[in-house]
Amino acid sequence: MQQHVYRAGIIGLGFVGAGDQVSGDRLGQQVTALDGHHFQALASHPRVQLVAGSSRDAGRRDRFQQRAGVPTFDDWQQMIASRKLDIVSVASFAPTHAELVTACARSGVRAIFCEKPMATRLSDAEQMIEACQQAGSLLVINHNRRFHPHYRELTRRIAAGELGQLTGGWLTWGAGRLANIGTHFIDAALMLTGSTVQSVSATLDPAGRPDCRGPEFRDPGGWAQLRLENGMIVHIHAPDYSNSPAEVLLHGTLGRASIAGGLATIERWGTATEVLSPISSEGGTSMDQAVREIVAWLDDGTPLSCSAEASRHTLEAIVACHASHARRGAWIDLPLSGTDREIEVHAG
Repeated sequence: MQQHVYRAGIIGLGFVGAGDQVSGDRLGQQVTALDGHHFQALASHPRVQLVAGSSRDAGRRDRFQQRAGVPTFDDWQQMIASRKLDIVSVASFAPTHAELVTACARSGVRAIFCEKPMATRLSDAEQMIEACQQAGSLLVINHNRRFHPHYRELTRRIAAGELGQLTGGWLTWGAGRLANIGTHFIDAALMLTGSTVQSVSATLDPAGRPDCRGPEFRDPGGWAQLRLENGMIVHIHAPDYSNSPAEVLLHGTLGRASIAGGLATIERWGTATEVLSPISSEGGTSMDQAVREIVAWLDDGTPLSCSAEASRHTLEAIVACHASHARRGAWIDLPLSGTDREIEVHAG
């Protein structure tokens, strides 16, 4: 039986959208350091046909057209109206996500693979979810650790009780940017623990490090405590000018688990540390895996191991950090209410 081939397009042909190194140079980052990008993940799947890309930037459109050999559009609305797309990657700045995702869903796009952070306001995230639910579209937010083999393996083993009862967690990363970078770490902690955030206490860093995406964005780092539903505390250390290596660390009554520097380890108290096997290149990147699972959902509704609602909850925890900072670190309960729900995080 011949299998269906799905037509795909990308909105946003920059660093993570198209693997564009010229855009990466402006950010001070290398495409080779990414755990995949939308162009590569879509183009490498044998049953996805990449047919179009859209960007307001003429240089990005030209470079993408040369590499991908497909038409490009300066108007994303024209692209989704004319190309009959099954999958759309939304790789634009976060303030545009709600408009783009909602329009794609209402235009009949069946699967939308959207960059993080999900949105800059809770109401926008909820609009995105509602539009996709009403249209019957799949919404996947690129918290790519959800698709990473080491994170998945540790999630399985923690759920099986290998660490005993969890007692605490620590998240550290450099360069601040709580919404743009921290969203990955917070979401990963919630994945690993199988938990949700009940309350937040936070202090944002006043250093004011310039955002690499431009002066219109202001996404501070800082320090925070997340109280999860089982009462355990996850600590965040991510000031603006930190040089701390990125790490996710969880402690339990029987041992601890860590992911840092490309290594995932489990240490059981009083025994040797186990290092998880290196990841085989045969499986591709985490974004390759995400596209495989999107295709499986399109085929027969096979559920994914992530949800848009989980990403919305991660955004709510970040918004709560801003609400707590405004109250000098007071504990803020989730779900948020009143004016706290109206806070916008100025992330790119």
